[in-house]
Amino acid sequence: MTNTQDRELTTGVEIPLVGFGTYLIPNEEAPSAVENSLAAGYRHVDTAEVYENERGVGEGLRRGMQRAGLERGDVFVTTKLWPLIQERAKTSEETLRSLDESLDRLGLERVDLYLIHATFGREQRLEQWQALVEAYKSGKARAIGVSNFNAAHIDELVEAGLPLPHANQIELHPWSQKPQLTSYLNQKGITPIAYSSLVPLSTWRTAPGHMSGKTREMRAEGERSDSPFKKLAEKYGVTEAQFLLGWGVQNGYPVLPKSTNPIRMRENLDVFSFRIDDADKDHIRGMDRGAGLAWGEVDPTTHG
Repeated sequence: MTNTQDRELTTGVEIPLVGFGTYLIPNEEAPSAVENSLAAGYRHVDTAEVYENERGVGEGLRRGMQRAGLERGDVFVTTKLWPLIQERAKTSEETLRSLDESLDRLGLERVDLYLIHATFGREQRLEQWQALVEAYKSGKARAIGVSNFNAAHIDELVEAGLPLPHANQIELHPWSQKPQLTSYLNQKGITPIAYSSLVPLSTWRTAPGHMSGKTREMRAEGERSDSPFKKLAEKYGVTEAQFLLGWGVQNGYPVLPKSTNPIRMRENLDVFSFRIDDADKDHIRGMDRGAGLAWGEVDPTTHG
């Protein structure tokens, strides 16, 4: 399906190991960004209702597929349900309507993966997940999953007699490795998808208003010329971003780097040319700092 390597979901659907993330890309910039990502070789585009750029992503998909001579089946598209509406959880009916609205904005008849973006209340989670199961059965989503769910959240679905998600998109990088959660997901056949893979970089989310739980000390650490990932990238002859993305895919996690720079787009896709040796893998395991940083001071997988 793609010129990037894939991981097979439990449905048999293949998800490319490197996707193009669109969080923080404004709707008006999304068409050219997505078009350029497909031209660079990406075959997975990730968006969400709450990003408010699905219409631009859809336009970019149409332009990019035409430019690259691609069919719809050549491109894997993920979008996500925002579970709240006017500060309350969406009902099953509102969940299905949200998917229809996302499909309309994207200009698609179906998505390849539809996720519940975050957790808000047990009963609401169950109702929304049941709606996603209906969407899967109807063919509007080739695979369904969750995002920012922990093991207890997923156990609730099982206890309610509902099917397991096919994927769980969570923050994963050497500073937030979540070994217990990823082990649980792999045991259950749920694919962990990594977002915010580049958190340790000094350049990650430095713009005003971009949510980040990084401290000044963390940023200073990444800026040092002898920072751990600069040294590791130099050892393997890759960029820091390529090293961090490579760490993700070598753990079996699809990753979702975002860049609107065509050169960096291509670099971020080129992560299959090196293998991290066992000694460095062990070293990186010792870098785990626990909770993620992409949602500010709170990692949603640590809450009920």
